[in-house]
Amino acid sequence: MLSPDRPRCFEFHLADERHTARLGAALARRLAPGDTVLLRGELGAGKSALARAVIGAALGDASAEIPSPSYTLVNIYQTALGPVWHADLYRLTGAAEELEELGLVETMGAALVLVEWPERLGPALPARRLDIALTAPRAGGRDAAITLNGPGWDTVAGLLEGWR
Repeated sequence: MLSPDRPRCFEFHLADERHTARLGAALARRLAPGDTVLLRGELGAGKSALARAVIGAALGDASAEIPSPSYTLVNIYQTALGPVWHADLYRLTGAAEELEELGLVETMGAALVLVEWPERLGPALPARRLDIALTAPRAGGRDAAITLNGPGWDTVAGLLEGWR
């Protein structure tokens, strides 16, 4: 049996937007306040699509309008799960003052937090996190590499072990 502190990794091919949305909705059913999900990948890799699917499922409305936080930096949603913060840090330089102004780091222990471009967190990167790296292969769809870091991800691991 793996140690709960040892990262657990899962890899999937998501054939299209529908599969991406299905994964996001399934994750939303397993995530809780205090969980931090870091979405990595190049522009157009599907970070926002996956975040929208998680948020839509948390809102109970997959067709809800969920704008990108590219310019606002953070959008906050009140859901049945509790508050969900969706951050896009692409425009940040990585300065600690910028993160402090957003209140994002303080929120990580209290809300479900989805972060696009998490490398901008620098030293504020949480030890307990769910990392999702998305790549768009030439053949279509996208590949997802999901790494569970830290303890407390058993329900997510159970989902991912049986995912197809």
